[in-house]
This record gives sequence, structure tokens and C-alpha cells, in this order.
Amino acid sequence: MIQQGNIGVTSENIFPVIKQFLYSDHEIFLREIVANAVDATQKVKALATAGKLKEDLGDLTIRIAIDEKEGTLTVSDRGIGMTDDEVNRYINQIAFSGAGEFLEKYKNQSNAIIGHFGLGFYSSFMVSDRVDIITKSYREGSEALKWSCDGSPTFTMEAAERDSRGADIVLHFDEESKKDFLNEAKINELLNKYCRYMPVPIAFGKEKEWKDGKQVETDKDHIVNTTEPLWTRKPADLKEEDYLKFYRELYPMQTDLMFYIHLNVDYPFHLTGILYFPKIKTNIDFQKNKIQLYCNQVFVTDSVENIVPDFLTLLHGVIDSPDIPLNVSRSYLQSDANVKKISSHITKKVADRLEDIFKTQREEFEKKWDNLKLFIAYGMITDEKFYERAEKFALLKNTDGKFFTLEEYRKLIEGNQTDKNKKLVYLYTTDKVEQYAYIEAAKAKGYDVLDMDGQLDLHWINHLESKLQDTVFTRVDADIIERLIEKEELAKSTLTFAEQEELRPVFEGVLPEKSHFYVTFENLSADGQPLVITQSEYMRRMKDLSAMNPGMSFYGEMPDSYNLIVNTSHPLVQTVIQQKNEAVGKETADMDAALQPVEKALEELNKRLEGKKDEEIPQAQKDEREKLEKEADDMRSKKEQLLKEYGKKSELAKQMVDLALLANNLLKGEALSRFIRRSVDLLK
Repeated sequence: MIQQGNIGVTSENIFPVIKQFLYSDHEIFLREIVANAVDATQKVKALATAGKLKEDLGDLTIRIAIDEKEGTLTVSDRGIGMTDDEVNRYINQIAFSGAGEFLEKYKNQSNAIIGHFGLGFYSSFMVSDRVDIITKSYREGSEALKWSCDGSPTFTMEAAERDSRGADIVLHFDEESKKDFLNEAKINELLNKYCRYMPVPIAFGKEKEWKDGKQVETDKDHIVNTTEPLWTRKPADLKEEDYLKFYRELYPMQTDLMFYIHLNVDYPFHLTGILYFPKIKTNIDFQKNKIQLYCNQVFVTDSVENIVPDFLTLLHGVIDSPDIPLNVSRSYLQSDANVKKISSHITKKVADRLEDIFKTQREEFEKKWDNLKLFIAYGMITDEKFYERAEKFALLKNTDGKFFTLEEYRKLIEGNQTDKNKKLVYLYTTDKVEQYAYIEAAKAKGYDVLDMDGQLDLHWINHLESKLQDTVFTRVDADIIERLIEKEELAKSTLTFAEQEELRPVFEGVLPEKSHFYVTFENLSADGQPLVITQSEYMRRMKDLSAMNPGMSFYGEMPDSYNLIVNTSHPLVQTVIQQKNEAVGKETADMDAALQPVEKALEELNKRLEGKKDEEIPQAQKDEREKLEKEADDMRSKKEQLLKEYGKKSELAKQMVDLALLANNLLKGEALSRFIRRSVDLLK
């Protein structure tokens, strides 16, 4: 007798909703159907263990078959099966109310619809015109039955033939899904993605072998999954090669591996898994999302950002917990209390593992530091709890390749690298080759220099400055060595203000036009460099950070700005002054003589107008002041232009500036070629 009825759902028609809102994730139908078969099989195994099953368990393999002619896919199990009452309870009654509100709330969250409302089985209607269930309960005396539904609220249920307990779920694909799923390669792909580690054997077709130059089927089932993956086994039963083999299984294209953590937690939640530390030094985004999230060996997602702390997404491996909901949206996972607890616990276990390796195998830890640094620095920047743990084992490496913890390094440098304001100055380089001269100058003063050439080091430096008390980080080329760590006031320049004003345009005339240089004068050692180029620590750091952060484009668009520091004690600088005086000294003196009465007249006029408001000054006096100011500016500009033109002709000034540019890797192209020719001429 055929029974007909309507599925108990308050929405007029649930199936168009499923098709419309779940279509972007339609491939998960196979995971849902197979997961239900696994669940049914696990239940029958539990009954047998409890002595409540009257028959032998027999072969529990879940079998999947496609029939291209009929356009069907069938998932068969020998699990617990269902009676007609159970079909009515679990299939025909869907707790579904408030359809309008529901659709509006979850229209962009396909997984939320499935998991939050227990609609796993109904995901099959995303790809099917009709779904049949042929089932027989394990209960003694049960009769087989067939349930069928064509995607409308109406179903039929009738007696059927089935020899053994369990269920066959038969999906009659719609025309679009036949193109997508009715082929062996696609089903294998989905099984490998979603069912690879399910705890019950899953067979899809037969094993194949080469025979007579072609692949032929054998009689042996093709089992697509591993029922006892490595993370479900006890660490004591595993060897190093087991973990390495599993890593290669998970990531066939990844070979570099440092170490791993085997997670095994029973309280206050259940959690197993294996996390691997790959060698990571660059390309953060390429490395992300290599952790696979499972629920009872059923794949959930490999997009774990915002589910686990961001820095943990740099790790590889597997996390499995029955406390992680299987079928929910990412936003639901992010707010789930159990997920947050699990996330915090994983962070703690990772920190514990790193600290243990540091304490017991420090030499090995230091060897791996260059690959570990990016991960640890990322964690310290983004996760406060991890920072608190990591500051015990985070390392700083200096240019000599020696390693120090944060506390060790502070003790190392505090005696010699504390400035007059009681600030501890951490000197660092971002390029040991380009900044070699500055590093050597710092070492000559007894200073230590850190090697901070990593991808995240600038961000890490900023973070450490905010955490370490009375501490600043300064790049080794940010200033002249005498001012990198100021101990006392420097001696004033031996040049007068007027002499500095005449020498400044001589060097400005030689400097590159596209970058901004500010020429200053210092009374440095006569044995030092005649000219030194530095760049403001703040502006350089902001520009470097802007290159990694689009939100800081304001700094990136600013022109490069440098300081050209003239060592007034150096003999070559004195020679430039002497040559300048010989070449244009008379002209500049004449210009000064002509300027003097104009400046004097302007000074006298300003004294007469001192204290008067603008409206109290007669227009004639305003005009006179404007005329004198313009005349003085024009005369100064002519003098400045004369000195710049002289600088462009001065071989010595050009050679000195080019040497300073070359030391900073700023001399390139045509300018570098001219410098080489000039240097050759000087050697003749």
C-alpha cells in the first residue's frame, strides 16, 4: 500500500529555498549524505557493542555508485536503518517556522540554513529532481520501505524489497547537476575533499590496474578514505616518520617542515589534531589557510581565518573536535563559545611547544629561528596572550649571527646604548650589505646592531617599542654615529652662519633633483667622512610601512627626504670652501655689498613699524616694505643661483656628493656612469 502525505513544514515550499540559497555550496550534498550513512553505521556498531543487535554486523562498508544511464547517484549503508515511524519523525517533520524572517536573516549564509535547522539530508535536493530512500531497520521483524519525494512538499511511502538493514539514498540528478556530478572524476574529487578521513570504510567503484596497455577494473573495492587517520591515534604509538608521511599526504607539494604538535585534549572539551610548523619566511598570504577543520573526522572547512587566531593560519595540519559545529556559517563559528575556547587552547599549546623546544633544544631553536621568526612575530603583534608567552622565547639576532632573548639583549646593551634621556636605543639594520658602512661605524663605537630584515620586522619593531619600557629602535643609518645615541651635546660647527649659507647651495647644486635633501653642518671628526647622508627614522619607517599597508598611502606618496650632513672639520670641506672663494668669492662679496643697504633699509623700516597694527600702517610704507623685501629676495636668489651653478661645475663637490650617494645606494643610472668616468679621470 502506497502512503501519501505532506512534509510537515510551515513554509509553503522549502525546496526552492534550498535550491536558491544553498546553490553556491551545492557540492556539500555528498558530504551530508555520506556523513548520515557514517552516523547510522556508528550507531549500529554501538548497539552491537552493547549486545542489543540480534544479527552479525557483517560488512559495514558504505558504498557509493553512479549510474550514468539513469542519471542517479546512490549512497548505501548497512547501518541502523529506519522504521516507517522513524521516517515520519526524522524525514517528514521539519521544524521550520517564521519563513520570511528566516530567509531574510540567513539568505547569505548557506551553511547556516543546513546546520542550524538540521537540514543535512535535504541538501540532496540542491542537485536532484527526485530523492528516494530505501531503508530497513535493524529492529527484529522490520519491513523494508521506500520513501520518495520530487522536491515538492508531497512525498510517497510504500513497501519495498531490501535484504539487509540499512539504507540506500538514491539521488536522481537534475539536468544541470548531471553535467556537474555524473562522472567518476568529480565524485572522487568530492570524496577526497569531504570524506577522506571518515571513520567508516567508503567504497566508490573498484581498484584499477594497468593490463595490456590500459587500465582495467579489478574485483577489489576502491576504498577512498582512511578510517584511522594519524591524529586519532595515540602519540606514544607513533614515530617521527609517521608524522612526516602524514604531512606529505596532506600537502604533497610541501616538503619543508620544522616540527609538529600532536593535540589530544579530553577536558574541558574534546580536541585532537596535528599542527605542523612549515618553514615560513616570506609570502604570508600564500601560506595561509592550510589548516583543515574536522568534526568527528568529517571535513568542515580549510578556511580558518577568524576562527583561529590569525597567526595560527600560518601553520599547517588538522584540527578535529566534536564540539565544533559541522554545518554552520563562518560567522556562527567565529562567535561560538566552544570554538573560542578551542582557539585559546591551541594558542596555549603552540606557545608551550615553542617554549619547551627553546628550553630543551635552544641550539636547534636558534638554527630554525629565521623560519620561525615570521610566525612568532606575527603572533606577538596580533595576539596579546601569545605575546605574554612568546616574550620568554622570542629571539633577537644581531649582525654577527648571535641570538638573544628580549631580556638577554636588554642586559647586553643597557650599559653602552642608553642615551642622555635614559632611553635604551636598539640599533638595527634592514640590509647588512647596503648599510655596511653605518654598521661598521656603530661597531667601532662599541654598539651592537640587530639584523631586522624580515617581512614583518618593521611592524614587530613598532610593537616592541610600545611594549618595552623606555626603549626606541633606530635604524643604523638614521643619523650620524655621534647622534644615533646621544650622550652629550655635540660641538657647534666651526663655520659661521654666513659661511654655512654660502656653502649650502654649492652642495644643493650637485644633489639629485627628484629627492629632497636638507643640508646641515656638524663639527665631526676630521678622520670621518666629509659628507654623510641620513634619513629620518620616523619618515623612513612610515614610508616603508606604507609600502606594506595601502591605508598609509599618504606617506608612500611623499617624496624621499634625506639629510646631507657636512663635516665642517674635514679637510676636503675646507678645500671646497677655499675653491669656492677663489672662483666666485669676489662676485658673492659684491652681491653682499649690494644687499647690505637694502637689508639695512628694510631693518630700519621694520623698526619704525614695530608695534603697529596692519590697518595703522600707511599704504605707502606697506608698498615700500614689499619693494625692499622683493629686492632683497631677488638678490639672495641670484647669489644662491650663482653658488649652485658653481657647485655643478665643482669636480670636488660633485665627487664628494656622489661618494655619499654611492654609500647609500642612491647613485644610479647616468649619474653613476658619470661618477665612474670622473673617478677614472682623477686617477690619470
